[in-house]
Amino acid sequence: MENQTDGNDGGSAALVTTDPSTSTPTRALIIGCGVIGIHHGIVLTKHPDFVVTALVDPKPEATEAVAKKVVELGAEEPVIYDSIAAALESDTVDLAVVCTPSGYHIDNATEVIEAGKHVVLEKPLDVSVARGREFADVAAKAAANGQLVSVISQHRFDTGAAIVRKAVQEDRFGRVTSGLATMAWYRSQQYYDSGDWRGTWALDGGGAVMNQGVHTVDLLRWFLGRPVEVVAHTAQLAHERIEIEDTATATVRFESGALAAIHMTTAAYPGLTARVQVHGSLGSAILDNDELRYFHAGDGAVSDNLREAKRTGNQAEEMLGEKASGGDEFTGSRNKPDGFVAGHSRQYDDIAAALQNGSQPLVTVEEALLSLALVRSLYVSATLGQPVAFDDVLNGKYDDLTVTVNAG
Repeated sequence: MENQTDGNDGGSAALVTTDPSTSTPTRALIIGCGVIGIHHGIVLTKHPDFVVTALVDPKPEATEAVAKKVVELGAEEPVIYDSIAAALESDTVDLAVVCTPSGYHIDNATEVIEAGKHVVLEKPLDVSVARGREFADVAAKAAANGQLVSVISQHRFDTGAAIVRKAVQEDRFGRVTSGLATMAWYRSQQYYDSGDWRGTWALDGGGAVMNQGVHTVDLLRWFLGRPVEVVAHTAQLAHERIEIEDTATATVRFESGALAAIHMTTAAYPGLTARVQVHGSLGSAILDNDELRYFHAGDGAVSDNLREAKRTGNQAEEMLGEKASGGDEFTGSRNKPDGFVAGHSRQYDDIAAALQNGSQPLVTVEEALLSLALVRSLYVSATLGQPVAFDDVLNGKYDDLTVTVNAG
């Protein structure tokens, strides 16, 4: 999501399929070689089921940086192409990973689909719910044609998130009554000045909520279900020369009756943590910086809480192959150094399995569209100064509304 790429001038090609009987890695093209593109290059090169074979970015220094990193990790140097079309026509690509600015995601992904390849989009799906709805139809047709289309939402694959999701599905928190999604991060003015697309509605799609906080909002929605109504406020309080918000708050009412609060900011110096909380009549859970800091599901006895967290953590170890954190409240605030790589790698495990089995990935375009619509609902409510119905936003009532933010 860092650099613009060439336009959609590609043609069509034969559909690429993956044969589960072979161990040949899936050949990946990275479209957009900024910060997140480098990250995907690292993750894919380290993953046994993928190999980075091609790169596209209008900035030579960006593609060279990714190519250098891939080689440093012991893989062959990927080929650098001048355009997406040239890369897709090269017969060296099975899957493309879209890491361009958010406003280009759907255009780039559509070109990949039309070329018959699989595609993974970095978050968010796009900056427009209207375009997201249209793309959902494109993705559905592609899936029927055997193509994989998925959107990055790596925190759904975190060990702690898997524990909480399973507990919600099994009603082990009792009736879920409330939730919280908060992200208190910091971005300097230099960060926004470093790229002309940063801080714009057209390409960033929003600020603290859309760009930095969308994963946290996605987890809240994944845990609490379908939103019904959103009431929100946004503001630009600590930055200049940007169009978007650096601070936002909202309350959300869900179909289940549960209520939740959302707080997102990139103006919390020096940058603290992101947290999701789920509370119910029989238990609660707290995820802080992607780690499970507190978990209880039961009758309220502390000893049972600790045993339950350990038992559930063991289940997560079996499911995700690593040690889970649980039961201790606020035992730390920072991720492990490799946590960002690990999350994406787990999602690529899911993508690799879907390619091999011909199944749907966990994170579909439809799922990503719902989270995009929740973010858009927040912006619409803040612009209008009134509550908005989630389904109205999802179904297009406010497609033509120009959202704004209070500067102050």
